[in-house]
Amino acid sequence: MSPFWLSIYVASIAVSIIVVTGLALCFFMKQCPRQVRGIIDAIVTLPLVLPPVVVGFILLMIFSPGNSLGRWLDTHGMGIVFSVVGAILASTVIAFPLFYQTVRASIESVDHDMEDVARTLGASELRIFFTISIPLAWKGLLTGVILSFCRAMGEFGATILIAGNMPGITRTMPLAIYSLVEEGNYTDAFTIVGYICILTLSLLWGIHIVTKGKLFSAHE
Repeated sequence: MSPFWLSIYVASIAVSIIVVTGLALCFFMKQCPRQVRGIIDAIVTLPLVLPPVVVGFILLMIFSPGNSLGRWLDTHGMGIVFSVVGAILASTVIAFPLFYQTVRASIESVDHDMEDVARTLGASELRIFFTISIPLAWKGLLTGVILSFCRAMGEFGATILIAGNMPGITRTMPLAIYSLVEEGNYTDAFTIVGYICILTLSLLWGIHIVTKGKLFSAHE
């Protein structure tokens, strides 16, 4: 794949994983005691504040064939290091906190009276979460998806450590820019930078139009 389409592919798979696991964690956190939430929040947010290279190094140590887990995965044909799976894993871990924090804050701002009414009518917590909390928090959900996609698409530090920089296999747009600059090919590097900026700005502008514009105002 070209760096552009590889970045889109990696970011799309990463966001799909992030949405499923992020919503599951948000639901779990609603049921957790307050003391436990603080610990989980700190752990989940850690990749957001750590340098991406540190996150990449930790992932490399966990999934390296020199360790038992990495060796077992390699033996069963599921190697992660220096593969596109490694790039997806790095992007998922780095972008996950953005989705989680955005969606969780949006869910917590939902009117709890509506949830309480549903409980009195016998609705389960799972049904309340997916039929009341999530629909009412759709703006935060959409924002979290776009922000995590943009972050996954722009991931560099963790990706280059665990996935490497192999053309057509793991060389995403940020890695391609790095390689082109090293070669002194600033023209092509500038072109890829333009792709990233245009795509990211378009997505962020889309968030503004959908969440703050008049597109859904008739239904609010």
